[in-house]
Amino acid sequence: MYRFLLSRQWVILTLVGLVLIPVMIKLGYWQLHRHQHKVAQNALIARSLADDPVPVTTLTAPGRELPRRDMWRTVTATGTFDTAHEVVVRQRTAADEQSIGYYVVTPLVLGNGRGVLINRGWVSAGNDLTKFPDVPAAPRGKVTVTGRMMADETTAASGIKDTKGLPARQVMLINSSEQAKRTGRPMLGGYIEQTLPKPAGNTPEPVPEPDHDSIGPHMAYAIQWWLFAAAVPVGWIVLVRRERRDRAAAVKEAQEAREAGATAGDGGRTAEPAGSGETETAGDEAAAAPANP
Repeated sequence: MYRFLLSRQWVILTLVGLVLIPVMIKLGYWQLHRHQHKVAQNALIARSLADDPVPVTTLTAPGRELPRRDMWRTVTATGTFDTAHEVVVRQRTAADEQSIGYYVVTPLVLGNGRGVLINRGWVSAGNDLTKFPDVPAAPRGKVTVTGRMMADETTAASGIKDTKGLPARQVMLINSSEQAKRTGRPMLGGYIEQTLPKPAGNTPEPVPEPDHDSIGPHMAYAIQWWLFAAAVPVGWIVLVRRERRDRAAAVKEAQEAREAGATAGDGGRTAEPAGSGETETAGDEAAAAPANP
């Protein structure tokens, strides 16, 4: 009844289904983990933004990698801007997430001689990407900057290639270690996305607060993958039953056709031509009649 399952076609189909089920389940868990990561990150951002500001030196030091738990914490730093070592970071989007331009990163020299990188915001790229853009000047004298603490950018974490040979004072990544080499000054690990003082007049566009409300479609994708995994055995059973029904119907039709053919053949052999019986009787009577004298 189910011997067709041993055919090459069905063996291949069954093996493909057995491979797809665990793959789809794994993809579902992958999306679930992405959902959980997003939820945890949203909670971390919300908690960090709600915390009271702390001095930047309480969270980081030269050469220190910023722990994830300290990301987006509000910090303050007091010093003077070192505009001579200001750089712009290429291929960054404005708050509208469409316009491409630069982030303006300026070292802030603290009272102890150490520096911390300040992302002052976004400026348009202009028409000539080989030249340093027209950047609004940083405030002069001693200032107190407030902003979100961020970890150093790396190619591995951001996916941004650290292209070499760029025009002067242009970089691809915000990285305190690289800027420490450029300036010859110790730099605190990580950098600050400036939020205060509020921009006034011709200043870079502030980097918007990170989104911590959206959870994305990852949970929906996880459910979809698991539904696909469940549909594979259900679909396999449906196909098996359909194949069995079609084969049974084909066998029945063939049997009925054979029976109809056999019945037609028997009728052709036993039927007698019309009038043959009368002819034979008449011949017998003529033979039995006495001859006339």
